[in-house]
Amino acid sequence: MEGLQRCFVLHTRPYSETSLILDVFSEDNGRLTILSKGARRKRSNLKGTLQPFTPLFMKWSGRGSMRTLNHAEPISIGLPMRGYILYSALYINELVARVLENDTPYPVLFLDYLNVLRELAQADNPEPALRRFELALLHHLGYGIDFLHCAGSGLPVEDTMTYNYREQKGFIASMITGQLTFTGSQLKAIAARHFETPDQLKAAKRFTRMALKPYLGGKPLKSRELFIPRGRSTQK
Repeated sequence: MEGLQRCFVLHTRPYSETSLILDVFSEDNGRLTILSKGARRKRSNLKGTLQPFTPLFMKWSGRGSMRTLNHAEPISIGLPMRGYILYSALYINELVARVLENDTPYPVLFLDYLNVLRELAQADNPEPALRRFELALLHHLGYGIDFLHCAGSGLPVEDTMTYNYREQKGFIASMITGQLTFTGSQLKAIAARHFETPDQLKAAKRFTRMALKPYLGGKPLKSRELFIPRGRSTQK
């Protein structure tokens, strides 16, 4: 069928008695809001199809802030997500839905999204995949930063030296330590998106949390509440 596009449903919500509003991440158009008429009817052929983490071919019509779904079919079965891995995947979906503007193409980020879902579906520890996707998202949003050179001297970062992050400038060598301080070893790991130690993973999480904050605003991510077991905070 002409006009089909690879897509993932990020989130659904009821609309009227029989329809659904879909938040969709598409390969060529980016994030879209699409109305699926009659999708909640008992005899709808879309029942069970419009689910997160299921690769879909979709086609829609209309213009403006909400399109109308014309066709949807699964490309393959949904990627298996359970327990802690499911919470991580829901976090990725909410991040994409919150940060990306509607109707802005991100074809390479779409592939990064597909890759992170595949990684999560096979992962015992989701943290490396989450950090890699966050860094990819920041890159596609135009968040350019040099992790490998001191912004003050221009010299390559050294593993054992400490560097303080300064917004819009980069990392500057400093003996003062705090939440904005990273070692050269940590910065190299973030630049390579390859994390060999828990310390490097924690540093990457600290950086991405800080860098994503301006894009998310003051409203907390609902998916992070899923990571709070028995009153103890272990946020993504």
